Amino acid sequence: MKRREFIKKAGLTAAGGVAFPYILPSGRLFAKTNAELADHVVYVLFAGGVRQQESVLQQYLSGSQGVDIGGNIMYNMLNGTPPDRKIVYGTTPAGEPIGSLPIPKVLSTSLQSQGLLFPEVESVNGGHYGGLTSLLTGNRSTAQGLKVRPNTPTIFEYLRRHRGFKASDVWFVGSGIGNSFPLLNSSNHQSYGTNYGANFVAPGITFGNEGVDILSNAKSYHPQEELEPIYKMRAFLNNSFRIKNGEVDGIRNGEDEKANIKKFVEEVFAKKSMGALARSPVSGAGDLQTLSYAAEVLKYFKPKMLVVNLTNVDGCHSNFSGYLRSLHRADHGVGWLWNYIQQEIPEMSGKTVMMATPECGRNLNPNPIQDENDWYAYDHSGDYNTSRVWSLMAGPNVPQNMVVGSESNRVGRTTDNVLTIAEIFGIKDAVLGAGFMDPTAKSLFDQI
Repeated sequence: MKRREFIKKAGLTAAGGVAFPYILPSGRLFAKTNAELADHVVYVLFAGGVRQQESVLQQYLSGSQGVDIGGNIMYNMLNGTPPDRKIVYGTTPAGEPIGSLPIPKVLSTSLQSQGLLFPEVESVNGGHYGGLTSLLTGNRSTAQGLKVRPNTPTIFEYLRRHRGFKASDVWFVGSGIGNSFPLLNSSNHQSYGTNYGANFVAPGITFGNEGVDILSNAKSYHPQEELEPIYKMRAFLNNSFRIKNGEVDGIRNGEDEKANIKKFVEEVFAKKSMGALARSPVSGAGDLQTLSYAAEVLKYFKPKMLVVNLTNVDGCHSNFSGYLRSLHRADHGVGWLWNYIQQEIPEMSGKTVMMATPECGRNLNPNPIQDENDWYAYDHSGDYNTSRVWSLMAGPNVPQNMVVGSESNRVGRTTDNVLTIAEIFGIKDAVLGAGFMDPTAKSLFDQI
């Protein structure tokens, strides 16, 4: 869609739209402030620290290892031709070198061609947790500590408080319960907080070996005769769902939502036992497993908003070849998830916007660690290259095949995404009015 056509269409939609009021959980009356642009958003935290050089700049080895070989290893998400030599980023056929077989494309047309790419965006925080917090709050969070909830509201809370979504309408699919990931589903702000937070699930825990042992065959235990399994289950749930002092430090689902979540868990365990889970053509542990379970959440709940966190590319600290493979597999998984939504979830097909942004970049210069190919690894200690990321968006009312900005013309910040999602759901003015956004944040739609 051309820029002029997009602006004209969006203007007509806004002019013809009717703002319906909603009674919020607080009891306060609120009306949508702009026309909605889509019914659903899937937000991919393309996390772990992604260098521009190997992703959007498509330099492969030329921007990192002094080898004059470039190419695009993210061809489901980005336009570009893949490398033709020194292939280490794919899968490993029997008897062949590690990663020598690239994964075939899932999408016939890349997400970039289907949507909008901001190729040079500023990450406002060079650390994982600070970067992820900024992507979810739209706030710079420069003083945000580890092991605590964000200080300012998350997009989940904005959507639930100002748009009236219920708990099972918003989901955060995390890669684990370590670090601070389970704390990103809501803030500790007194006007928002867990009452407006998202349901959090860490598939590798909930549906992993321990979850299978404890939850999949759950039954009622005798309170005097079977104390050991009771304590074991309590410890598991406390660890998974962060129960403090006997109180659940988490999200309040309604009774019908609780029953529905229980049914979902039972159904996923049944699918797992039959080998019937949604899976990308190339599957496995890590990010691809996380995306698989994200697809199950989407299929079952059809949520308004789902955030999925990827982490495997963080292996770049010590293994550059492994980082390339993780980057290639993450692209495969994201392309598959987009295709799965269009082909397998009719209620969301054509009605869903997908967004993807790394939380931070990586250093321009390497550290001293070399991998099996004698290629140097990269950290993210805060140089200018660490602040360089990109944002990709596709779906209804998103311009197609449009690029905004360039390597020499940075446009956008990671704090813009929350305001963009707020605009998609019709509450941009309400989020701005709350007063917690980065003052420089702008919706990506306003920067076209």
